[in-house]
Amino acid sequence: MISVNDFKTGLTVEVEGDIFTVIDFQHVKPGKGAAFVRSKLKNLRNGNTVERTFRAGETIGRAQIDNREVQYLYNSGTEYTFMDNETYDQFSLTADQLEWELNFLLENMNVKIVSYKGEILGINMPTTVELKVAETEPGVKGNTAQGATKNAKLETGHNVQVPLFINEGDVLIIDTREGKYSSRA
Repeated sequence: MISVNDFKTGLTVEVEGDIFTVIDFQHVKPGKGAAFVRSKLKNLRNGNTVERTFRAGETIGRAQIDNREVQYLYNSGTEYTFMDNETYDQFSLTADQLEWELNFLLENMNVKIVSYKGEILGINMPTTVELKVAETEPGVKGNTAQGATKNAKLETGHNVQVPLFINEGDVLIIDTREGKYSSRA
């Protein structure tokens, strides 16, 4: 058990049978009445974000999340197959479980699998990945004031805004948290 006074960003907790990670929290001490903790929690099973208010000092269950290194092998339709790097066990996840991560996932890429009591909740991507530009329009010189961008389609099919000097075939570093261009590799 953990007190809501000890909330930290990234902490995983169990509330009413669901597993949540703390995205944001704020301790509130009103002039009149009891103190409370206002929090924003992300459900690890379905990805929904909820706002919850807890009384100060209230205790809730702490969820022990396991992270293991796995390798993405291949996809067959809507099933994506991974292999545990230690035990060599293979398992599959559906496209619904990997909705955002599919924008950055390449074959043979190492990622971390997130599980709770044997139940696979999803994967954690590296903070940045290197992806090749599949197609983009050539940059036109002279029609910019500053910081102009254009659209580029990556090898995974994800579209990002990139500076005009980026060409097809360039390898880019992409931030997987926001899905944005970071720099050239």
